[in-house]
Amino acid sequence: MALATEQLIEIERLLATANSDTRAVADLSRRFPQLTFVRCDAAGVTEQPFRGLPRFDLHLIDGSDRCMQITADQARATGLVLAGRHVGR
Repeated sequence: MALATEQLIEIERLLATANSDTRAVADLSRRFPQLTFVRCDAAGVTEQPFRGLPRFDLHLIDGSDRCMQITADQARATGLVLAGRHVGR
């Protein structure tokens, strides 16, 4: 199931109000069980983010084939990488 624009808007809203990174991923997984969420450090992702938020870079995941990969195509996205940025460092 592709990531809908409405879902992306809701995900961004939830991330903007999240109290912690761990809680954010858990909340998103509960709210959107059909999507995959992966949390990592932004320094570990070399691709350009799909969206940049104050605490996270968002990268789209295409999990339609055997291996997951980062994609720029929202129609193929089955989840998100939440690449945490170290704000204030």
